[in-house]
Amino acid sequence: MGLWKYFLKRGLVLFGVLMATLLLTVLLVGSNMDAILKKGVAIDVRTQIIENKKLVAGFANPNELNSYITNQIEERIKVLGLDEPWYSPNRIGLAMYKILVLDFGHSAFLTSDSGSTLVGDIILEKLPRTILLFTTATIIISTVGIFVGAMSGSKIGSKTDKITSSFAIISSSFPVWWIGLLMIFTFAFWYNIFPARATPLIPSTDSGYLVSLIYHMTLPIITIVMIGFGTWAYLVRNFMAGIMQEDFILVKKIIGVKQRKVIFGSALKNAAPPIITVLALSLSGSLGGAIITEAVFDWPGMGRLYFEAITLMDLPVIIGATYVLTVFFLISIFVSDLLYGYLDPRIKTG
Repeated sequence: MGLWKYFLKRGLVLFGVLMATLLLTVLLVGSNMDAILKKGVAIDVRTQIIENKKLVAGFANPNELNSYITNQIEERIKVLGLDEPWYSPNRIGLAMYKILVLDFGHSAFLTSDSGSTLVGDIILEKLPRTILLFTTATIIISTVGIFVGAMSGSKIGSKTDKITSSFAIISSSFPVWWIGLLMIFTFAFWYNIFPARATPLIPSTDSGYLVSLIYHMTLPIITIVMIGFGTWAYLVRNFMAGIMQEDFILVKKIIGVKQRKVIFGSALKNAAPPIITVLALSLSGSLGGAIITEAVFDWPGMGRLYFEAITLMDLPVIIGATYVLTVFFLISIFVSDLLYGYLDPRIKTG
């Protein structure tokens, strides 16, 4: 029962964090969003009226038409409640509710590949590509890093340990954009093995788009794995180093339990809670994409979307992307808490 109480408490805390994040976001961009929403209403109303040729033909002169459009815009603004100040409780509550139900409105400048200006459509188009690239890279990094780190942590001072530690320091010292440019120069221009741009040239509706996307993402994945797995291995190595000195590990070694079973069956299992926490945070963080990485490889994901939205100050897209990634981040924390509680018996009775 203590475990369920812990999970319920954590769930309520994380939901409170989400609501606080929404409130802070609305307060920070309230005045700017107010102007954008009113401008969007004006554009929608004017477009709908102008496209109605019969309605337009019924006006004697352009002044009457403009007056009618102005009245319709003001009426629509009142219906939507935009005539109240942006900081009024009703407006703030409505804005938080719309964000909560994924109603982000229309983008001010950006569109999806299909031409939609709905922020939800744009994010749903970019998010799977970032998940495909960075989650795949994170899984490869963590798998290789855990194995190498476990072997390194079980033999402190060995050649494996020294190579792992050295590679972690070297790989984390170089910026990913610099390594990315070197990889593009070497494998795209020099050897011409991979394309320089990670964006497929064929449309997303083409039957071969997925294969083309996987081929184009190979070079970015290699780059991300090269930069990341050394650090992962070094983290696991440090977790394992302490556990390998515990009494129960020493006893298993004395009674003749095989080294591989001691490392992967006992020591790594006890190091699992902090490793899972880091993995969950890495996966959620990867969903945001790396702005610089996606810009270097021209990968059409969330990172590049953020870059374009910030450059154009497209607030609806910035808010929508921030909210979606915050939700993913909080979910990953909650899942890591679940796994932590399952793997650590102390939480069940705490």
